[in-house]
Amino acid sequence: MTERFDPAQADVRWQAAWDEAQCFKADDTSTKPRSYVLEMFPYPSGRIHIGHVRNYTMGDVLARYKRMRGHEVLHPMGWDAFGMPAENAAMEKGVHPGGWTRDNIANMKAQLKRLGFALDWSRELATCEPEYYGHEQALFLDMYAHGLVTRKESAVNWDPVDMTVLANEQVIDGRGWRSGALVEKRKLNQWFLKITDFADELLEGLGDLDKWPEKVRTMQENWIGKSQGLQFRFELSDGGSVEVYSTRPDTIFGASFVAVAADHPIAQGVAKDNVAAQDFIAECKRGGTTAAELETAEKLGFDTGITAKHPFTGAQIPVFIANFVLMDYGTGAVMAVPGHDQRDFEFATKYELPILRVVAVSADEADKPFAGEAEAGDGVLVHSDFLNGMSVAEAKAEVVKRAQDGGWGEGKTVWRLRDWGISRQRYWGTPIPFIHCEVCGVVPVPKKHLPVTLPEDVDFKTPGNPLERHPTWKHVDCPQCGHAARRETDTLDTFADSSWYFLRFASQPGDKPFDKEAIAKWLPVEQYIGGIEHAILHLLYARFWTRALARIGLIDVKEPFASLFTQGMVTHEVYSRKEGGRDVFFAPSEITRTADGATLKADGSAIEVGKVIKMSKSKKNVVDPDEIVATYGADAIRWFMLSDSPPERDLPWSEAGIEGCARFVQRLWRLFAQFDAAAEGEDKALDRKLHQTIAAVAEDIEALGFNKAVARIYELTGAIEKAKPSASRSTAIRELLLLIAPMMPHLAEEAYSAFGQGLVAEALWPEVDPALLVEDEVTIAVQVKGKLRDTLTVAKGLSKDDLEALALASEKVQRAIDGAEIRKVIVVPDRLVNIVA
Repeated sequence: MTERFDPAQADVRWQAAWDEAQCFKADDTSTKPRSYVLEMFPYPSGRIHIGHVRNYTMGDVLARYKRMRGHEVLHPMGWDAFGMPAENAAMEKGVHPGGWTRDNIANMKAQLKRLGFALDWSRELATCEPEYYGHEQALFLDMYAHGLVTRKESAVNWDPVDMTVLANEQVIDGRGWRSGALVEKRKLNQWFLKITDFADELLEGLGDLDKWPEKVRTMQENWIGKSQGLQFRFELSDGGSVEVYSTRPDTIFGASFVAVAADHPIAQGVAKDNVAAQDFIAECKRGGTTAAELETAEKLGFDTGITAKHPFTGAQIPVFIANFVLMDYGTGAVMAVPGHDQRDFEFATKYELPILRVVAVSADEADKPFAGEAEAGDGVLVHSDFLNGMSVAEAKAEVVKRAQDGGWGEGKTVWRLRDWGISRQRYWGTPIPFIHCEVCGVVPVPKKHLPVTLPEDVDFKTPGNPLERHPTWKHVDCPQCGHAARRETDTLDTFADSSWYFLRFASQPGDKPFDKEAIAKWLPVEQYIGGIEHAILHLLYARFWTRALARIGLIDVKEPFASLFTQGMVTHEVYSRKEGGRDVFFAPSEITRTADGATLKADGSAIEVGKVIKMSKSKKNVVDPDEIVATYGADAIRWFMLSDSPPERDLPWSEAGIEGCARFVQRLWRLFAQFDAAAEGEDKALDRKLHQTIAAVAEDIEALGFNKAVARIYELTGAIEKAKPSASRSTAIRELLLLIAPMMPHLAEEAYSAFGQGLVAEALWPEVDPALLVEDEVTIAVQVKGKLRDTLTVAKGLSKDDLEALALASEKVQRAIDGAEIRKVIVVPDRLVNIVA
């Protein structure tokens, strides 16, 4: 073995060897136990970032470990390749989205290969290729045939910059999740997937996902949003009525106004002859579009002049058009109870409407004033006539009963979940496979004509959807009647692409999306790894898509991911200084870090060191993985990703940390060079330490406790270094090599080849001797008059008499007794001898 390990040469050599031997190609015919390990596939933005490296290193260690334990492992990689960034690049740089995307895929694939990930590249897929999205179109048509796809006019979230519709989940604080533009409300004919048909299933299924983070399950439960309440009518002063839904019918005596959405028929009726109402409705449509944004927006209203009759008191309460009520939620009208709902409280405060307490901690606090906000907690009913003194649950039941008996309302279960509006007005996505015919209506494209491919000759000089403007692509004959017709120019939301890719990884026949029997062998994914930011969007849609395909008989599995792990982010300090009144940021590579602060390498000027935050291109606090690999090697960066921080927590990047990892790589190399196959002799303590470490590291990897496994390997390394030459020591060196193989595969291969052993990628995990997991020696504390005087290492389970004799034979103990009379000897087996003299 050479004096130093050279990662620059070793990395390339062993990556080529793995490719040549096809070490990581999954065998569908294998009879071994199967493990499907999957990280969320990346968007091909052009560069792999450090967050990717952490994510994929975790999955890679597990995949390599499972292979060493005798499993047939499926560990694939692909590209979530459709989406707006490619169109934005086309507009900004004058390139075609396809070329830009495929170039990025090539770059990122090369980066991933340099990191030595054990990936089955034979199953690589990109969602932008017709051989993928053509099958997606077939699945969409299957869902349509089974009534799971509908088309209807709907109020939508319109991104005026990206010129496309956004799902509610894609609107963050009232802005488009990619463009950041303020979202508008529009009405368009849209395609929908009927996810609401699966609301109960999706909610109940969370109970079986006991290997998912509780936080993720709670987020999905809240998004699905099952609630039980009362739907009832208010009679109106104009002779009509308005239907509302409330999850808190117990608070009905606290109602002080009714609020309707800007799209509600009452609002539209008032606006017919009222310019002020028209202006207010227009203002509402320019405002927020999601429940999340409406929580923080200023609450605004327009008094319609209509009043509603309270069903119990007969009091007339005003009806407002309000900007915080959405037509898509409930009935588009709400009973407003300012005392116990914060939005209603803010509105009532602004418009000086009554705010009445009808729920209090106790009857004694019935008249307690509000402290500037609503109180939504539990308690007893007050100021509520026949409900007074009841609990909230009792009052809810009583109001529902009286409403049903009186014929003016009924108990009802409602869901927050809405059908998935899946239409997008953009080019770079899966074409929706339908044709619009003036004679036949909306007609599905025959499956024999799939895939419906995107035209290549498009331009992005004009905002909007290039498919709509294309001179020929959309013009086709109707497949039913033959008359001139036009293609659907909307494309599918890209979340559809990532809702079934894990199925295509498992089975890739040419004539259909997947084979049912192959899916049954690989699915569900044993371990799925990805960011918490996908807790609602991607994971909920993937669960829905899987259940939909199961319902229509295409697969038998209902949940796609048996176990889910959400890793923390990689963070870094921010470096900046003020220039011209604004913050200018600098990359870590431009900075010299000192004990006192930081300076700019270019001119030595002082730079402000900011907080440690998530790596961000805009803040330039990013580290290029290619530079790290070039400087320290793939194994050092892999080891850093697994060290120190628990994998579910954020990992602060530091130059000192990666340098320490690189030093440990060399330290191991020097230790491996000390392997001596001819060594003799036994070291029982080292044997025990080795086997305890093998068992513990295996448990840690299984539990994704990589930082714990790393700590155990450091500890074993230190024990081996301190041990005297022996056969036990050489065995420990060889087995340590196998323990680090999933984490530092290039170093392990280099040393393994020096031992003449073949490929470590095809080696098995070390066997554990159960007898060595049990301690057969213990350390006994020997006290004289309660003070520790000596320790004894003895066989476990030694008798009290033997322990007493050994303790009294100790020179240190005899010096402490100093001839005094021994009055009593207290012996605690395997722990303590206390001599009272």
